[in-house]
Amino acid sequence: MSQLKSYAKLHFIIFIWGFTAVLGALIHLDYLALTWYRMGLASTLLFIYILVSRKERHLLSLINIKQQGRYILGGIIIALHWLAFFYAIKVSNVSITLVTMSSGAFFTSLLEPVLFKRKIYIYEILLGILILVGFFILLKVEKIDFTGVLFALIAAFLSGLFSVLNGLYIKQQSGVQLSFFQLFYGFAFLSLVLLLRGDLLRLSVPEPLDWLFLFILASICTAYAFTASISLMKHLSPYTVMLSINLEPVYGIVLAVLVLGDKEKMSQGFYLGALMILIIIILNSVIKYKFQKKTD
Repeated sequence: MSQLKSYAKLHFIIFIWGFTAVLGALIHLDYLALTWYRMGLASTLLFIYILVSRKERHLLSLINIKQQGRYILGGIIIALHWLAFFYAIKVSNVSITLVTMSSGAFFTSLLEPVLFKRKIYIYEILLGILILVGFFILLKVEKIDFTGVLFALIAAFLSGLFSVLNGLYIKQQSGVQLSFFQLFYGFAFLSLVLLLRGDLLRLSVPEPLDWLFLFILASICTAYAFTASISLMKHLSPYTVMLSINLEPVYGIVLAVLVLGDKEKMSQGFYLGALMILIIIILNSVIKYKFQKKTD
């Protein structure tokens, strides 16, 4: 795959991720049911793909106990991430959630030193403080309910943790194998939670249009985007991927305004604050990349 095709595919995937939030707002299910259906459908679709694919069928036989522990941990983290993500959308809106979620790259830069055992650099702390200032401006300008921001921050943190852990795991497994088992165990975890609460048999049944949106969410936005994003790491540098992903809130906010209309239109101050946060996060990526080049 050429660099140009890889880059175009990456932006298509980022566009899909931005559309995920819009689908979350369109589907008439609560955040728990929405996440349960998403992970159940996505893991089922990946399982069918593995069964019919000669290239991937052998993956089901390559199972060991150590790997299963990693899959379970990843599945629980991504399930909690999506619960927080969809809850934030339901109590606030897509624009606020996506702007807050953009802090995921910053959380990743803080988690890497802990998991990879390196020191935290001063510039990372300073940029983190500036990001918090940006969020404070958004809260003051738009009078945003802090609940939505809080859960979007939790989702961003879990996204950063998930990305760092997968960076360790992907060296040993294929993207399809990793995606299937994590989605399956996330679905199993949510099923257990619902069973213990006595809500598993009382879940809302999606309306016909919701089933269509759920299928798009599970197939294109989850099963496909999950595995394709991992395979692209073989063709593009982590720096290129990291910088490009920062455009997700831009794509998502534009899509939200086009699809959801006035509900997503915010004040000029909101967009200025969001731009400030996005610039700081991109600056963090650039500084980190140049600093690592000097120390290599």
